[in-house]
Amino acid sequence: MTAKSTTEFLSLITGTVGLQRGQALPFGATIKPGGINFSIYARHATDVTLVFFLPGNDHEIAAFSLDNKINRTGDVWHVFIAGLKEGFEYAYKMDGPQSHRHKFDGNLLLADPYAIALKGRSTWALPESTKTLYRSALLIHKEYDWESDQPINRPLADSIIYEMHIRSFTQDPSSNVVHPGTFKGVIEKIPYLVELGITTVEILPITEFDELDNDRTNPATGAALRNLWGYHPLSFFAIKAGYSAGNAPGCEIDEFKDMVKALHKAGIDVILDVVYNHSGEGDHRGPSYSLKGIDNSTYYTLTEDGSYMNFSGCGNTINCNHPYVRHFILDSLRYWVTELHVDGFRFDLASILGRDQRGMVLDSPPLLEQIAGDPVLASTKLIAEAWDAAGLYQVGSFPNWGRWAEWNGHFRDDIRRFVKGDPGMVGKLANRLSGSSDLYQFGRDPGHGVNFVTSHDGFTLQDLVSYNDKHNFGNGEGNCDGDNNNFSWNCGAEGETVDPEIIHLRERQVRNLVTLLFMSRGVPMILSGDEMGRTQYGNNNTYCQDNTISWINWQRLEENQSLYRFFRLLIAFRKQHDLLRHDSFTLKNGIGLKIDWHGQQLGNPNWDDESRSIAAHMFGRSDKNVASDLYLIANAHYEDSKFMLPYLSHKKWYRFVDTSCVGDAAILDQEHLEKVVDQYHYQVFARSVVVLVGI
Repeated sequence: MTAKSTTEFLSLITGTVGLQRGQALPFGATIKPGGINFSIYARHATDVTLVFFLPGNDHEIAAFSLDNKINRTGDVWHVFIAGLKEGFEYAYKMDGPQSHRHKFDGNLLLADPYAIALKGRSTWALPESTKTLYRSALLIHKEYDWESDQPINRPLADSIIYEMHIRSFTQDPSSNVVHPGTFKGVIEKIPYLVELGITTVEILPITEFDELDNDRTNPATGAALRNLWGYHPLSFFAIKAGYSAGNAPGCEIDEFKDMVKALHKAGIDVILDVVYNHSGEGDHRGPSYSLKGIDNSTYYTLTEDGSYMNFSGCGNTINCNHPYVRHFILDSLRYWVTELHVDGFRFDLASILGRDQRGMVLDSPPLLEQIAGDPVLASTKLIAEAWDAAGLYQVGSFPNWGRWAEWNGHFRDDIRRFVKGDPGMVGKLANRLSGSSDLYQFGRDPGHGVNFVTSHDGFTLQDLVSYNDKHNFGNGEGNCDGDNNNFSWNCGAEGETVDPEIIHLRERQVRNLVTLLFMSRGVPMILSGDEMGRTQYGNNNTYCQDNTISWINWQRLEENQSLYRFFRLLIAFRKQHDLLRHDSFTLKNGIGLKIDWHGQQLGNPNWDDESRSIAAHMFGRSDKNVASDLYLIANAHYEDSKFMLPYLSHKKWYRFVDTSCVGDAAILDQEHLEKVVDQYHYQVFARSVVVLVGI
């Protein structure tokens, strides 16, 4: 099609069309009066062509070659197309030097990195064969009524985080939702989240990715495996189309907004799991969807010979501290906050964001500092997964500027090891209960640590007490994937069992883990489905299991009502006791939490390696000037022990939790606490945790 016929063709659709120089900023496609401005960074490109398609059609209807002198400012290519309206799809073609550091191919279609919607699979896993899939962007402009929606701005220290995956949360038929596996499905389950007491949902990646990029099959069944979790992003802006219930182009944006608005109305804030450390384009064997074909040497960290550095374990590493890439990531974060009303972020493999362009670890990473100090993000929650796949582990030492919190991997490991009965864990348990003051010192607070026992990455809570070893053969990698260090214990039988003693012990161990989580200072996070005993049948790396292994079976909620009740009452208890959430290691004007450590004898804690029990008297005054006395006893020994109780002059001890009790008796609601008969001693059974309240 000639330039003249192209213009005539577009004129029939949009009116008079004319090419103007355009503006370098903002990046992406910007709808303006009289037309649309396009802008893209491509430092090393020598030729840039803007290509247009009709929606749903792979046939190019127009192609505009940008002039290197007229349509370029510095490293930015730009053009304003007068008369053009939204409703089209567009992509770029780039040509440039051929070398070991560049991946230019003038025939490839490439997605705009700033596109807010891509031509993705509107129906999950529908195997369309289209050359523009994930490579063309949608020109969309829709007004949205946020009504009076505002950020909740709840302090992170007051949060109860629920980590969920959009599809897995409601995809199983047992969820009984109208729109399973979608943002709308989550909306249908909001009453459940409110009843449980959740304040915050932390959602696994929702940016566009290719769920069919896994070429493995289950060796036992031959079933195709898929990319379920979404940790291979093809965009930092565009939302996964397959998570929408509708099929209209770009409807995923409105449906995501609907979900955020509905969660906010219910008092629940939204944290997104974001992946800025690598992309789904892989290494030299991977496809070029966008970044690789636009400016490979800018977007990725490369060795001298052009090989991809792989600190992510996923084939490539984003060049996070390149000046332009920092700008790119910040623009992405601001978009999620300003346009989509997101309340915070959990940064996948965040330690990579602290590496320089050669992969070296920086003492004061510019990107992390810019995120911490950005005025738009000033009230946004920032949570780092403070490690990477190359062995860098920064829990407790992540560069923070007083802003960054961290997934506390030490908490996960130490609580697991104590409960399973490992030696030498009593002192470490004390550190975790007290808010990990050994990690978060020098101007940091308990709220800088996000405490968790389980997450998407690893065993579920039920599997943690049911399996000694991972069982990942269904992933098609010979059981070589997933972590080998789970600190789990099967309680006497590997996997499912009908032995009542083992079943009861597992139930007690689950209660022990949950009680220690919610009685610890810091920010508690639970994995979705743990509150109803969800199992993955020993698979600790279900990234590719888009089936009932990963989907929440809501029938287990009916089968495990006592466990659900245990979670719900512990959450309510934490909300009622301000001292557990007091976000400072120091007392201020007499306000704050103090902890006295005891053993079986008062004032005599046993810190020896062979000790497996500890008692903590938690007391003090909260900001509301309410005095509290809590007594926690944790006994991981296989023998019962009698513990002395501190004397309360004007109060009596009442039992709240005793995990050795069966069923509903293991926890009591606040209106029906049980007065302890012997106010001076308490018999603590083997492998159990007790919580008493002074009233």
